[in-house]
Amino acid sequence: MKLKVCGMKYHDNITEVAGLQPEYLGFIFYEKSARFFNKIIPELPEKIKKVGVFVNASIEEINQKVTKYNLQAVQLHGEESPEYCRNLKLNCHSALDAESSKKSKMLNQVQHDINIEIIKVFFIKDTFDFSVLKPYQSVCDYFLFDTKGKLPGGNGYAFNWGVLKNYPSDKPYFLSGGIGLDETENLQEFLKTDASKKCHVIDVNSKFEIEPGLKDIELLKNFKKVLSFRT
Repeated sequence: MKLKVCGMKYHDNITEVAGLQPEYLGFIFYEKSARFFNKIIPELPEKIKKVGVFVNASIEEINQKVTKYNLQAVQLHGEESPEYCRNLKLNCHSALDAESSKKSKMLNQVQHDINIEIIKVFFIKDTFDFSVLKPYQSVCDYFLFDTKGKLPGGNGYAFNWGVLKNYPSDKPYFLSGGIGLDETENLQEFLKTDASKKCHVIDVNSKFEIEPGLKDIELLKNFKKVLSFRT
């Protein structure tokens, strides 16, 4: 099981969290968020994927952030359509291919293929119509299921994971929404069920914070230890 720590904000804290070797670190590029990120990302281990989190942003804005921060994944938290996701994937690749080609020529290196992961977020409370996923199946790499609340993420409480027993897709998904140390027993039980077979990543955020964007390292260490996360 892989781990994503989202809502990173502070330079030294980012470095500390990276030392715990989560597979993903999330940076929120939504100005209304208390965890809005507009600083410099420190050098991270190559195996940690940087995820940019966006809410109804333009494709041009996402391209700029992907290039500026060398993002490996884009998480869409708004009402982005399947067509938008398709265009984003194509545009991200084109922009990064051009940037990679330019750098490769400057350094006289071989250009490498670039693939940006597209993660589309859907919100659940007690029920969910899984038929809405079908148009996104071919244009996203992952789905992410978060708690339906007042905010587009970071609401601090979990949804009913039992809903996922009806998950119809073969596409791996991220499990998010108010997951903290108080949920570890329930989470361990969930991960034994058929509903979790396609659960690719556990995504944590607000339950591991000292303040918005500042993560508690000891809490994260304990969480990893309890759940025995593996690559």
